[in-house]
Amino acid sequence: MKTAVIYARYSCDNQSEQSIEGQIRVCQDYAQRNNIVILNTYIDRTMTGTNDLRPDFKKMIQDSSRKEWDYVLVYKLDRFSRNKFESTIHKKTLKDNGVKVLSAMENIPDTPEGIILESLLEGMNQYFSAELSQKVKRGMHETRLKGFWQGGTLRYGYKLDGRKIVIDEEQAEVVRYIFNEYAKGVVLREIIITLTEHGVLHKGKPFAMNTVYSMLRNEKYLGIYQNGEEVIDYLYPQIVPNEVFEKVRKIINSNKNGKKSLAVNYLLRNKMKCGYCGESLIGECGTSKNGERKFYYKCRGRKALRNGCKQQPLRKDLLENLIVDTVMEELCKPAQIDKIVKYLVKSQDSLQERNSALSILEKEQRQVENSINNVLSAIERGIITNGTSKRLKELETRQEEIERLILIERSKTVIKLSEKDIRAFYETAFELEPLMLINYAIKQIKVYNDCIEIELNTPTPKSPDDDNNQGFFFYNNLVKKPIYSANGKFAGFEKIRIRIKI
Repeated sequence: MKTAVIYARYSCDNQSEQSIEGQIRVCQDYAQRNNIVILNTYIDRTMTGTNDLRPDFKKMIQDSSRKEWDYVLVYKLDRFSRNKFESTIHKKTLKDNGVKVLSAMENIPDTPEGIILESLLEGMNQYFSAELSQKVKRGMHETRLKGFWQGGTLRYGYKLDGRKIVIDEEQAEVVRYIFNEYAKGVVLREIIITLTEHGVLHKGKPFAMNTVYSMLRNEKYLGIYQNGEEVIDYLYPQIVPNEVFEKVRKIINSNKNGKKSLAVNYLLRNKMKCGYCGESLIGECGTSKNGERKFYYKCRGRKALRNGCKQQPLRKDLLENLIVDTVMEELCKPAQIDKIVKYLVKSQDSLQERNSALSILEKEQRQVENSINNVLSAIERGIITNGTSKRLKELETRQEEIERLILIERSKTVIKLSEKDIRAFYETAFELEPLMLINYAIKQIKVYNDCIEIELNTPTPKSPDDDNNQGFFFYNNLVKKPIYSANGKFAGFEKIRIRIKI
């Protein structure tokens, strides 16, 4: 008795599971009439037949290599493929695996004439698919020319009046607000927060950043619809004035060209915590009345979570300079340099001593070399057997593997540096690269409105007689404290006490 699998497919949302059920029922009837046992069914839903990018189709072709069934049974050949070239390739693969494609509705005889008929049907299927695609495109073009909606999802701010697209005035006011605010320099996050506070949602949720950004770039709000080279200016009514849209476009293009990314490099990101609520301090950009862009660190709890935290925003450049200068001054004290350089020298020596993997490999390398020499000596004395040759080959293979592993382990070993080299590097590296200082030296920064606590990574555990074993010590040189104007805006620094924890 012959065996088969069924492959079924439908290509668009207008078809449904009923189409699949009909195809399977016809295939099962065909199998029953021809004494064929169905072993499995592969189904692709809403998948075009003009290419082979179909999950179950690919799985079926792959599974055929197991040679567990004789036929692939389809309702019609166009369910298998509408691309004659790809159909030929996949049928060849199936044939090599001992599998043949059968059509339940097309009576194709197993004769030379049947080969011609099958080829003709496949060619007609491809022609029909191409012609249908052309008709659909032509029909959609005519629909657009008449100013009728073609289907799909309408942009926010529009609704349907019959088949015509008209402005939804309630939503259009939101669209205009978003464009106007962004044109003034207000960042998207602020716009979304304001909308949410006033109960303006998108599909029942706060607007997503990507949704708003997509709106700001969409020319439909200008009344322009573009499809390839075709431009229609009467399908969508205009919501946003030309001058506002152009101003928004310039801001977006400016950001795209890298001006924003060049200006914003938040060195302290991921290191700073709010001393009041424990949330991270995040970077944010604002624009003054004269158009100047300013950058701040703001408490995420106060800004995004609205938890009522009293932490004030801090100017990015002033805060970063304060932190870097303070830590540099602390770490460049002679006593600190001596302590850290000695620790680094000791760590280097300890690392090299602890590389036991390298010593084990080097010991095995010597043993393998001795074994190879012994085998070669035996061969020179005329002791040559199958076992001798096999053993020599095994030893040479192992020798190559050990050499490779030794190179890897040696690459992990720190190059031996003198105390002088380490000290010279330490004294200059942090000054040349402040980000290195922040990443390696600073563990955490807690920010209050009148105090900043900087916790440094401790290179060595504290001993009971360590002068700083009490935890915090006060950095007595007074530096600037953040001050704010009457409207709560950050204005600069007065005096602030830095507490450093070692």
